[in-house]
Amino acid sequence: MPELTAFEGDLEQDEDYEGVRFADATFEDAAAGGCHFLDCSFVSASFNGGRLRKSRFTDVALRDTRFVATDLAETGWQDTTLTNCALAGVQAFSAALRRVTFRDGKLDSVNFRGALFTDVAFEDCVLRDVDFGSATLLRVSFAGCTLTGADFTKVSCTDVDLRGASLGITAGFDALRGAIIDSVQLVALAPYLARHLGITVDG
Repeated sequence: MPELTAFEGDLEQDEDYEGVRFADATFEDAAAGGCHFLDCSFVSASFNGGRLRKSRFTDVALRDTRFVATDLAETGWQDTTLTNCALAGVQAFSAALRRVTFRDGKLDSVNFRGALFTDVAFEDCVLRDVDFGSATLLRVSFAGCTLTGADFTKVSCTDVDLRGASLGITAGFDALRGAIIDSVQLVALAPYLARHLGITVDG
């Protein structure tokens, strides 16, 4: 990647940012919907609130970056890596993610309802109260992740690999059809699956 240009000023709506480095920047209630970030990097950046709806992130690297109560709905993410990033109270419904990696991150109360995930990897992440309702997951993995209060209601799973994850799924067990789990996870999920199927285990 060529040397990036340091960012200065404020984010503007519907702007194209190419080859820009956003380092140690804090964005308060940024109004930057419809932007395209191409070949950019975010390092130790913070988004507090704000609206990035329908923005696109292509060939972007994010590290130590926080999104708190940010509107990321209908955003597009491609060939992007988020390392040690935190997303809390984020609206990301109807987003499209392709060839995206979340590594060593924390996702808390993120709304991914109706989102499309293709070739997405969650690696050693903590996902708490994340809503995948009605999302489409194609070739998605969760190696080393901890899921707490995850909602998979009406999710479509194809080649979803849950092996190696701690599964705290509260809803949508029937949507796990097409997912891969290991024997330890099967034992942990058995009581919930039995309850979902109306099976009474006695004795």
